[in-house]
Amino acid sequence: MVVSISCQALYSLEIRFPDNPVIAEALRKIPGHRWSFEESLWSVPRSQAQELLQALYETGLFPSEGQIASEDSQRRRKEALFLPVEAARAIGKVPIVVHPLSDSALLIKTSEASLEARHYSPRTIQAYISWISRFFTENKELSIETLGVSEINAFLTRLAVKEDVSSSTQNQALAALLYLYRQVMGKEVEDLEDLIRAKKPKRLPIVLSRDEVRAVLSRLQGDKLIAASLMYGTGLRLAECLALRVQDIDFSRNEILIRNGKGGKDRVTMLPGTLKDSLRKHLTLIKQTHDKDLADGWGAVPMPDALDRKYPNGSSEWAWQWVFPQERRWKDPKSGKQGRYHMDESVLQRAVHEAVLSAGITKRASCHSFRHSFATHLLEEGHDIRTVQELLGHTDVKTTMVYTHVLNRGPSGVRSPMDNL
Repeated sequence: MVVSISCQALYSLEIRFPDNPVIAEALRKIPGHRWSFEESLWSVPRSQAQELLQALYETGLFPSEGQIASEDSQRRRKEALFLPVEAARAIGKVPIVVHPLSDSALLIKTSEASLEARHYSPRTIQAYISWISRFFTENKELSIETLGVSEINAFLTRLAVKEDVSSSTQNQALAALLYLYRQVMGKEVEDLEDLIRAKKPKRLPIVLSRDEVRAVLSRLQGDKLIAASLMYGTGLRLAECLALRVQDIDFSRNEILIRNGKGGKDRVTMLPGTLKDSLRKHLTLIKQTHDKDLADGWGAVPMPDALDRKYPNGSSEWAWQWVFPQERRWKDPKSGKQGRYHMDESVLQRAVHEAVLSAGITKRASCHSFRHSFATHLLEEGHDIRTVQELLGHTDVKTTMVYTHVLNRGPSGVRSPMDNL
């Protein structure tokens, strides 16, 4: 029998072993122990490494410390639990295998756990971890202790000069590294004056005219038509639209509640009156599918944060179901429950792209163009820019002001002298 110990986080050790009640009882005596049913493993605080080894030896299932070949191997066995860079060699004949992580891998896992604890969005976590991993990979010849401002400057400058990335991409990489150093490693990063910044071009949003919006929507069907209509009629982002749940739509108040939007903010927008009937019919069909899933023993959806523990049966309730569920059932990798996730973004993006091409529109329009068109058309109708800012969920009104540059009161609203000849 082999007990596998791995350093999978900065402050904890993970223990895996074949089912054995004697070892399980020994682990229960260690302060701070935890059992994960989902991952089928035990974990203890890293500070309890000595107690962990002592508890394992006291079971009598392993050779005692006196039976280890040499004092040197005993020292290295203990150090392997404390130092992630220490190899798991020379454990003697003791069948306890330690799988330490490298310093960089340990920091990556700790960064991911820290981001999740601070409720960063899954996309932001994925992007930050990708940049941190790449930073370590490109500096793998250097030790973690020597990596500092000069390496950060070189890495970000290389992105701008050699790879010609956009300003937003470089800023994202910088934010990821600053989070690593400040929040995870506890080091302050200063003196970035030598950094070569990528130029930020001034781009105007792609806006569809009302006729073009009608042409695109007329070529969509079913739930994709309703989703695209909601994006244009409410200014929702693609991810916000697909993440809507049944309880977020208030037909009596003609409102839609957007939960955990960009920046982790909630906001309220209007529910277009012309969409209420079609949306009600759509939800009726979704309810029938949900009832059938429940009858088959499924019907659960992922719950935000830790609400699945607070409301164990909430994931199967109608109020928590997605407004735009996917066609096939999906298995939650964490809980093992099978239900339906919301429609994948690529499905709606592909449908809108094909509709734009079919309508003969030459603009590089996408799902986000509905949001741009929503804001522009509201301003054209004379609505206050502050109101539009609130509906869009912009923190700064300067972000909303970009739509004033594409109103029909600009160059397209001026009569050319050529037309007077």
